[in-house]
Amino acid sequence: MEIIYQPWPWYVSGPLIALVMFILILVGKRFGMSSNLRTLCTLCGAGKHADFFRFDWKSQRWNLVVVVGTLIGGYIGANVLSPDSAVAITEQTVAELQKLGFDSAGATYLPSELFGNTVFTDLKSLVLLVIGGFLVGFGARYASGCTSGHAISGLSNLQLPSLIAVIGFFIGGLFMVHVLFPLIF
Repeated sequence: MEIIYQPWPWYVSGPLIALVMFILILVGKRFGMSSNLRTLCTLCGAGKHADFFRFDWKSQRWNLVVVVGTLIGGYIGANVLSPDSAVAITEQTVAELQKLGFDSAGATYLPSELFGNTVFTDLKSLVLLVIGGFLVGFGARYASGCTSGHAISGLSNLQLPSLIAVIGFFIGGLFMVHVLFPLIF
């Protein structure tokens, strides 16, 4: 008998996220993934070179557990709970992505054209990854947090700057997908 796993429905996962956020608010903690990069850089000695990395990283140890949990959960989700790597997207979307050069569209969550080892030998892909990584890092720092920090933690705390940041993230994402992405590929 083959066991087929289904994603948790919104009415289970949504309240669980809300419960975690409620507990974090009660204990005075803020959730966000980009702040972990600062903590990891501090652990590696970046504080010797830049004031930004001189802070009490031990106060953020709890958030590093979130990173470990994300890695473990992602591995389990991809390798144990997923019956196959195919993505359930419409044929129209697959056709549009294939017109843009993504032959693996619909077959895998991470297109091999962007995430395969060939990206390190293709200059265009490598440049796009470096520029994209820089922009994401700059944007997270400039916005004082990443999408998860603002959208989950900031909105849970009813923070107006987080609402503005989330609106900006969505506008930027729509602009990238509908305007810039077709020009690049």
